[in-house]
Amino acid sequence: MSRPLLVVPLLASVVVGLWLARSALRRWRDLKSAQTYELSSEQRPLLLRAGGAVLCGMCATALTVALTLDGRGLPSLQEARALAAPEPLPAASQASRPAPPAPASAVPAAAAQLPPVLTQFRSIGHPAEGELLEGAVAAPDGRPRVVRVWVPAQYSDDKKARFPVIVLHSGTAHKTADGELPDVFDGIASAVKLGRARPFVVVAPESPTGTARPCELIAAAPQAVADDIALRGAVAAAFRTLPAGPSGWGVLGIEGGAPCAVAAGLTRPDLYGAAAAVSGRYDTAALAQTGADAPGSGAARLLLAAAKDDAEGQDAARKLQSALHDGKGGAARADVKISDVVQDYAPDRERLRLVRIAVQYLASTLARPS
Repeated sequence: MSRPLLVVPLLASVVVGLWLARSALRRWRDLKSAQTYELSSEQRPLLLRAGGAVLCGMCATALTVALTLDGRGLPSLQEARALAAPEPLPAASQASRPAPPAPASAVPAAAAQLPPVLTQFRSIGHPAEGELLEGAVAAPDGRPRVVRVWVPAQYSDDKKARFPVIVLHSGTAHKTADGELPDVFDGIASAVKLGRARPFVVVAPESPTGTARPCELIAAAPQAVADDIALRGAVAAAFRTLPAGPSGWGVLGIEGGAPCAVAAGLTRPDLYGAAAAVSGRYDTAALAQTGADAPGSGAARLLLAAAKDDAEGQDAARKLQSALHDGKGGAARADVKISDVVQDYAPDRERLRLVRIAVQYLASTLARPS
């Protein structure tokens, strides 16, 4: 086939291939957005466009090789490039080619500039007679993370009332605590029903990624705790809560999330008035060092709770209490209490009662000055 006849299908392959690649990229972005908000999305259009783009690329490559061999050198290839240059569609499509790596660098910067008040929370259920809402808040790296907020039944009674906050940490990467323990809100609500605690708004952020059990590394890197100014700002803008501080905010971790709660309480006594950890296992040396390195002169107030039959949990709590008592700085100043009397006929019943005790401790501790 003569060279002019080869140039025409080459240009057609390039134009169609770039159009399909651009369309596939757009579909890929829509699919990623849908996955972020847990929406269903059809993958077939993306696969068809991507396959078509690959096929066009193969055709363009074959035609380019044929042109090169037919011309026995570079002049023919240069002519083809000269013919392709004036085409507007390839130029626009080429601008979209580097788009896949762009979100990794451009999106975080853009997300970091978005004010937290733009976060929208939508209702996803009504556990424990309250309401559970979900939204997306920018993480420190700029990527969206899921944040769930549970408001108690009393939240709608008084439209002017402001509520204290419990930040509920998860021990599993890429999950919120209620995803691991769906009955956790029942334990919190039962403490209020029995008159042992005031109503709380519960904030459950998605746990950081990077390891299967992020709380095992939190002690060594407390800055990785899934709570930051963006999250607090989003919660304050969307809900009637008390200002972040030791008189209105506490932190709770259950089982795998317990070390996260302890680390947060030790490093931020200026933010959390109290921290409660339930049925946890702890890296005592790392947490003691975390407390010693904590800035400021505040004293953390901690509750370490374990069931009466949980010998390993009780031992872990006592070892952590001793390590903090024998530590330096903020670790030595920490007021650490242990609860080890809960006993019931089933593990889930014990967990509910332990959560009730933890919430009671948080309510009573936040009510008095440190």
